[in-house]
Amino acid sequence: MNEMAGQIDVSVVMPAYNEEACVEGTVRELFEVLGKTGRSFEVLAVDDGSTDATPARLKALAGELPGLRVIRLTPNSGQSAALKAGFRAAHGNILVTLDADGQNDPAEIPRLLEQLDRCDVCCGYRENRQDTFAKRAGSRLANAVRNLALGEKVRDTGCTLKAFRAEWARDLPLEWRGMHRFLPALMAMRGARVAEIPVRHRPRAGGRSKYTNWGRLKETVWDLWAVRWMQKRFRRFTVEEQA
Repeated sequence: MNEMAGQIDVSVVMPAYNEEACVEGTVRELFEVLGKTGRSFEVLAVDDGSTDATPARLKALAGELPGLRVIRLTPNSGQSAALKAGFRAAHGNILVTLDADGQNDPAEIPRLLEQLDRCDVCCGYRENRQDTFAKRAGSRLANAVRNLALGEKVRDTGCTLKAFRAEWARDLPLEWRGMHRFLPALMAMRGARVAEIPVRHRPRAGGRSKYTNWGRLKETVWDLWAVRWMQKRFRRFTVEEQA
């Protein structure tokens, strides 16, 4: 975690890859919502090697909106790497993640933050998902298989809208592509208390999805067994220096 961590209440980490049609509206909406919370905040837009006008839009917004920080990855490295870069750079005591495509509603963020009085990690689950039937069915199947293999009950790990205390993001193995889908499992492995709340989900305002069911499935199967191996081998312990 960044050496300046703790100076800001909330850091929002927003990965963006070729979202020129949506990113400006999402950022402006974010600032409007966060400005009403009464908390100090920053927004870290992590451009994951975009090849469209996303970098230019973010640069223009950063010149206009104090508190917007833009990080660029080269080349495109995936959402896990983008989140890792954002977590490392963040200054906040609490981290919030959401997508740049506008489907996650920023108005849900205050509700997520409220839950952190009772848990360490609060995950949103899309109660009325605004996607195709094929995507919804594929997601339900993937979540069921994941929960069965990992012994969990997380309803919607594919929902990026999450809030958690910054210390739980330290040292997560997000250098490996696809690990962002297992954030709740990786944090719970370390002892974090995980909760879920229903959140609104919106249709895409523009652009197109970067995932397909088949592409996600091929990666997730291998990732799932890697995380299962970590669960079995992981050990929690405390260290005390003796006088």
